[in-house]
Amino acid sequence: MIAWLNPATGLAGDMFLAALLDAGAPLTVVWGAIASTGLTGWDLTATRVVDHGLTATRVHVSVEDTATSRSAAELISLAGQAKPAPVADLAVAALRAIAQTEARLHGTDPDSVHLHELGGHDTLVDIVGVAAALHALDVTSVYCAPLPLGAGTVSTRHGVLPCPAPATVALLDGAAVTGTTLTGETVTPTAAALLRAIGASYDPVPLLHLGTTGYGAGTRTLADRPNVVAVSLGSSTVETRSLVMLETTVDDVTGETLGHVLDRALEEGAHDAWAVPVTMKKSRPGHVVQVLASPQTAAALSELLLAETGSLGIRSYPVARTALPRWTSSVLVGGCEVRLKSGPHGSKPEFDDVAAAARTLGLPLREVARRAVLGGDQ
Repeated sequence: MIAWLNPATGLAGDMFLAALLDAGAPLTVVWGAIASTGLTGWDLTATRVVDHGLTATRVHVSVEDTATSRSAAELISLAGQAKPAPVADLAVAALRAIAQTEARLHGTDPDSVHLHELGGHDTLVDIVGVAAALHALDVTSVYCAPLPLGAGTVSTRHGVLPCPAPATVALLDGAAVTGTTLTGETVTPTAAALLRAIGASYDPVPLLHLGTTGYGAGTRTLADRPNVVAVSLGSSTVETRSLVMLETTVDDVTGETLGHVLDRALEEGAHDAWAVPVTMKKSRPGHVVQVLASPQTAAALSELLLAETGSLGIRSYPVARTALPRWTSSVLVGGCEVRLKSGPHGSKPEFDDVAAAARTLGLPLREVARRAVLGGDQ
């Protein structure tokens, strides 16, 4: 599953978690993962709110231990106990990113760094909660729109610092960001650390079969817009399959036989088949005959190649084929049916149909093809 984040007003750890819950992550599963860390004295609730006419989910984290300053090692140790293991791995990676960043900014060692504003147990709840929600939704990659960074200042243990906070800027190294008219901390270090640990991509979203979209509300109230982040889930429309390439090189097979071999291979289930002219030893002209087969048909197609060409051997090796979605439709050109093979980047008319229509209508091939691509007799 692919997740696409649209942080129109910014992103915080609790907003990220709320959006994932709104998109369908079970609260009980998230709760169980947080509980498995051994953390006590906390509570996590999710409620539905309406912000500027948009319904969203807001989470509230309460902890009995309200201290906001503790060692990063303590939080990392707790996160490492989370179940299942992938949840722990992501949570630990996010907390280590925070610890390494703070250590670099303050000239200390990551193993001994002490977190101040980020040292609260609510940070652990947010981070483990997001990791658990992503795992529950089977999200394998995350894409994120440019993050809006607000101006102004933020109060910290070290005094008043410019926004975005230095830790946030460091954690967002390599991220796509943009300015905003909003002031204050629009992206928190917790959110930035999660994006870094996830390996979020800021490239354009790939082709998707779009599914559920969840909205996570922040605690800040804005005068003119909903303070929400949207998380859209989708599955990739690009299919990658493991296939087998079969090939043999021949110099004593006639053109008629080569054509017959390729036709037979396609009839017997090959995904594709072709012959490439080559110059062989002693400068003899020949052909490399190649057949793209599934693992299930590779053996039978190998036998076909050997039997029809008389070759003494076959080379075979695994290949990965990435295929975009495609579909077939039909249009009428001058009353003649022409099938169209279409994909994400364009359409191509079926040649046999174009040739038949051109003969019937007395038109050039290119004219029939042009009219077919434009929609035919509309």
